[in-house]
Order: sequence, then structure tokens, then C-alpha cells
Amino acid sequence: MRAALAALLVVVAGLWACATPVNVHFDASKPHHRADGFRNLEHFEHERFSEFLRWKWQQWRTGGPPAAKAPTPMVQPDLEFIGRNGQAGVAMEPAATWIGHSTVLVQFGGINLLTDPMFSERPMPVDIGVGPARTQPPGVPLARLPHIDLVVISHNHYDHLDEKSVLALNAQPGGPPQFVVPLGLKRWFNGVGITRVVELDWWQSHMLPGASGPVEVVLTHVKHWSARSVRDGRMQSLWGGYAIFAPDFHFYYAGDTGYSGDFKRTREYFRKRQGEQGFDFAAIPIGAYEPRWFMRQQHVNPEEAVFIHRDVAARASLGVHWGTFLLADEAHDQPPQDLAAARQQHGIKENEFFVLAVGETRRLPRRTAPATAR
Repeated sequence: MRAALAALLVVVAGLWACATPVNVHFDASKPHHRADGFRNLEHFEHERFSEFLRWKWQQWRTGGPPAAKAPTPMVQPDLEFIGRNGQAGVAMEPAATWIGHSTVLVQFGGINLLTDPMFSERPMPVDIGVGPARTQPPGVPLARLPHIDLVVISHNHYDHLDEKSVLALNAQPGGPPQFVVPLGLKRWFNGVGITRVVELDWWQSHMLPGASGPVEVVLTHVKHWSARSVRDGRMQSLWGGYAIFAPDFHFYYAGDTGYSGDFKRTREYFRKRQGEQGFDFAAIPIGAYEPRWFMRQQHVNPEEAVFIHRDVAARASLGVHWGTFLLADEAHDQPPQDLAAARQQHGIKENEFFVLAVGETRRLPRRTAPATAR
């Protein structure tokens, strides 16, 4: 515990001490751009390093997060369905498989999509045996995935952008996927030898072919931040969620986020093309939210996740970002319990906002009406 805390302090101290950068993408006409990086649209106050130390001191004094009463559920993946569905083209059935943490395999529109692929043992710059470790293996091993067509990266924190995982996907048989990343991250990808990369600013989009028609990927506002190293420090690259549109399915991924008005703005931005249906499916974080005095700016709790589910008008949502790495002060099994309480309080049915076991697949209905042009 002491060794892990010492290693974490070294990493974070480096991020707090970054030199002032220059934003090569700076556009003075955009309110979220700064000369030295990016900012949130709503008030966002970074915790001071002294507050981080206070949190870690309290965590150490109390013996760390409480132990989970039950392990994160895990099932054998339905590899036969996943593989067959991944090659089904226009007959592909919309489906989501939880790999673990924020990594979800989403199949729709003839494409196989991964969100924030994280298959490594620890979300750390180097694995020297300290720092948070996986509590279970990925729900589908990298080698057993269908050919991945699209990878979306929400931001550059180590539990969302894992170098080993993206390098393995880049080397997959049949050619690399299309990587879509927030503004400022293409340079990092090119630096590790990945060239099939498109970087987007908020509300910019990229089109790629799908079996049932073109698939559009749009980077959306969320309330978060970025940092990876002393050379790539706080707020120097952008962060975001994703709205992804196929003719018969609309998917939303919230990435990592605190609660804000960004989600209602996202709904309004796409209302013309979606009508009253909203998104057919969303993946929304529900973990790493305690203590609230430290985490509330950057991570929603399960009740706020329910608010996001409603704000973006999702027909169904999956809770992610829990049960894999111990990143905060709630027990591993607390997020699903708090989500159940929030559903009951706000009148949300379980099949409308659910969790899956690691490796579990949920089949989803297609969109009930054709999408309209924006």
C-alpha cells in the first residue's frame, strides 16, 4: 500500500508541475480553446495538489476503500455470437459486450467499435507492480475480438488510453482500425507508430463506411480534463464524449465526466436528426466518484449518471467505469447498488439503465425509424 501510494504521488506530482505549453490548435473564436490548451464550457476547478495529498492521507489513515462484499460479476463471453455478428454486414444485430472498465465492444451498422480499449494489467505509465491492478481479466481477450473497425478515445488518462492495447489493435490481422481521438492526441498516436488517426474538435465529425450506410462519428462536450506526463500535461489535449450515427442505430459514449449542462446541449444539438427518439443506446460512467469533495468535478456518481441518461434521451444505457480498477474510495461493488437506488428514486426501469457482467453481451433493438438528415 505504501509503495503504491509513493509511486502514484510521483506520477501526479509530475502532472502538477508541468511547464506552460503552447496550443498549436488554438482558435480564439472557440470558447473552449486557450493559448496553452483547452477548457470546459462550465466552471471547472482543478483540485490543488494539497487536496490530492489530503485525499490520499485520509485514504491511508482509514485503510483505503472498503472491501467489496461480492466480486465484480464475470461470465464466459458468447464468442460464437460476437464473431458471427461481427461479420454479418447489413444483418448485424446491434449488441454491446462489456470488456471491463470503460471498454465496450459495440456492434451496429456493420461495424465493430471499441470504446477506450484497456486490456493491460494496470493503468500506469510503466508496470512495475504498483498502482491499481485489474480485479479480473478482460471479458473478451484481444486475440478473440472480431476485426475492429473503429476505436474511439475519450481522453488521454492511462485508464482510457492504454499504449499496449492500441498498439495491439493497430497490428490486428486484416489491418488497423480507424482511431478517432480528441484534438491534440494525433501527435501521440503518430509517435507510437499509429497513423490511421483522425482527431476532432468538439462538434466536428468523421465519416466512415458501414454495411448499412455511412457511419458518422461526432466528438461532443463533456466536463473533464486531460494529462498524461510532464511533456503532455493538464488540459493540453482535448477530451470528450462521442455521438455515433448509423442509419439504423444511434450510440452515445460519455467517456469520463463530471455532471454539467453539456448533456442537454448534446441532446439539443442532435434533436433535428433524431426527433423524439434520442439515442438508442448509451455507455455512461457510474464509478470512481468518492469522496465527492474531490471527485465531483471530474466523475459523476450513479445518480448523476441517471441524469445523463435522461438528458441525452437514451432508450437504454449501460453503466461502465466501475468494478475493474480501484480508482476511488467506494467499494468495487458499490456503483451498481447506488445505480439501483437512483433508478428507483427517479423512476427508471432496470432494463433502461443496466450493468452487465464482465464478458456479457446485451442484444439491442434497431432504430424504429430512419434517421433524418441534420
